[in-house]
Amino acid sequence: MKQYLEYLQRVMKPRSTTADQILHASEVELLQRRIMELALDRTGAQHGALFLWDPRARALALEFHMVDGLVVNLPGVRLRRRGDGRPNGIAFHVLDTNEPYLCVDSSTDPRYARYFLDVGSIAAVPIPYQGRAIGVLSVSARAPRAFTTAHLDELEALAASAATFLRRAQLDRAARERDGRPFLIKGLCPEWIEVERRIEAVAPTDAPVLVQGESGTGKELVAHAIHFNSRRAEAPLVTVNCAALPEPLFESLLFGHVRGAFTGAALAKRGEFQKAHGGTLFLDELGELPLGLQAKVLRALDRGEVQPLGSDKAPERVDVRLICATNRDLAAEVRAGRFRHDLYYRVGVMTLALPPLRRYKDNLPVLAQVFLQEAAQRHGRPANRLAPEALALLAAYDFPGNVRELRNILEHAVILAAGEVVEATDLPPLADVAPAAVAPSSPAPQATLRVLRERWLAGPERRYLAELLDACRGNVRAAARRAGVDPVTFYRLLRRRGVPLPRARTTP
Repeated sequence: MKQYLEYLQRVMKPRSTTADQILHASEVELLQRRIMELALDRTGAQHGALFLWDPRARALALEFHMVDGLVVNLPGVRLRRRGDGRPNGIAFHVLDTNEPYLCVDSSTDPRYARYFLDVGSIAAVPIPYQGRAIGVLSVSARAPRAFTTAHLDELEALAASAATFLRRAQLDRAARERDGRPFLIKGLCPEWIEVERRIEAVAPTDAPVLVQGESGTGKELVAHAIHFNSRRAEAPLVTVNCAALPEPLFESLLFGHVRGAFTGAALAKRGEFQKAHGGTLFLDELGELPLGLQAKVLRALDRGEVQPLGSDKAPERVDVRLICATNRDLAAEVRAGRFRHDLYYRVGVMTLALPPLRRYKDNLPVLAQVFLQEAAQRHGRPANRLAPEALALLAAYDFPGNVRELRNILEHAVILAAGEVVEATDLPPLADVAPAAVAPSSPAPQATLRVLRERWLAGPERRYLAELLDACRGNVRAAARRAGVDPVTFYRLLRRRGVPLPRARTTP
């Protein structure tokens, strides 16, 4: 999020020192307030509104509203097209045309529709993103003729500067509202950084994407990230679990069927390919797809058309972007003859390999805190942090179920926790952690916890010491000064963490 705030500050700083405040707006609502304050200040308006298009509700969602400098909280307000011959309003006109609009006098303007307040004049501009409007920034005044085209120029510059941030906030919120999970926590490890780079590169295209990774690594979240950052974001994202149904039912699910196509087909049904037309089809667990169906999926992708079961009519045209996910090694499946090589190459134009949680356990405290807070909010529980003993137990666990398992463990613990702190006893049994680490009858529980803490700290401290020594070109005294310790202590830390000592220099 910070990069968008820095971008916003860089674009707006030459125009107004007030924009410097935006850099510190870490919360979406606070930044929206800063945008609105700037809009009102630059135009002299009394009222301001920020709308974002909600594709699911087919409505303009009122994100922020100010009247005479006061924030007017109107949660859940959405403007919808009237469809009864009356004007839909200036906001919809701006959204549809992607052009600014100046209402000089609302009493004579045929596009004006009263929603909240009686106003005399309005200036409204689109919030542009990739050539289309994703929302509307609007200001109004009680008197007519309060605004000029110069005010529209000011608002356009402000909306353009804020558009990227507002789009990111819109997509992040959509993903969070889907199931309460974060959209993506960025920069967890080098492998995740590479995945994020590829997502940014491939999302705006229509290229098929194959997401590979162990169970629970976040393959579905990545699919959502790609879809919601693509030009198809406002079209459907249809998910199909390839392991969920037997082959006869699966063909009907994918391609649909006509009435009477088989016993029990009392009504015609559209398939998932047809439902995803114009959007994205996400085939989860692709490696479980039977060979017979693999050929039919390949044919649908190559021809861009599907034939419902039992239909004698011409095939139906479909336009879908395909994202697939699997926890299998599809290249090995191809070699074993269990997966078609032509389908493998068709779906794997871009491959994303998701790392397991054990590859970035150094960031376990960050992930744990995020999931803990989400679970506490969802269940209305007071827990807000982990006790050191609980964190040490988690650090000693290998998480075969990856991030999904971590999330479920913390949800369990949050529900059991009696207060603000999640204790080690609130965690469910962890299969591959020694019983002595949690058993109350352990003869030396504090010693066990010290061992676990030591194991937890060893990795990050080793990397820190090695990087510090490398930055100082092997000069122990310089590295010790930067670490804030004396050289003897620094040498002791190097030996303790197994960091190779620099070779002593020899004189010729």
